[in-house]
Amino acid sequence: MLQRIQTIYLIIAAGVSGGLIYVFNLWGLEDGTQVWAKDVNYVFAAFLTSAFFSVVAIFRYKNRKSQFILGRLNIILNFILLGFFVYQSLNISGETNVSEKGIGMFIPIISIVFLALANKAIKKDEDLVKSVDRLR
Repeated sequence: MLQRIQTIYLIIAAGVSGGLIYVFNLWGLEDGTQVWAKDVNYVFAAFLTSAFFSVVAIFRYKNRKSQFILGRLNIILNFILLGFFVYQSLNISGETNVSEKGIGMFIPIISIVFLALANKAIKKDEDLVKSVDRLR
């Protein structure tokens, strides 16, 4: 059942995590160089893992519980990534020269929103199936 709304949300979350990291930089250093997600290995791996979890969750449509769990794990991963960015931005703001924070730091927030919407739709489907099973 790939035509459900949570599939759209998961595709958007995968596109945000896997695609927007090449469009927006994370932050700029004092010498004018910009830091992208691919420049920091563990950040790049976290973004790609998030995109991978979203794609795997799309194809787990027959098992809604595992799809829901993958969504939750993905949300936790994005919160960890967001926490790292908040920590990094607080360290950057303490510099003597002014450095620039990029819009790429907000990518996990966008991903979290779409993952939460997908999990809400998955939960709604699961509740619907449970209610139909009770009637049988």
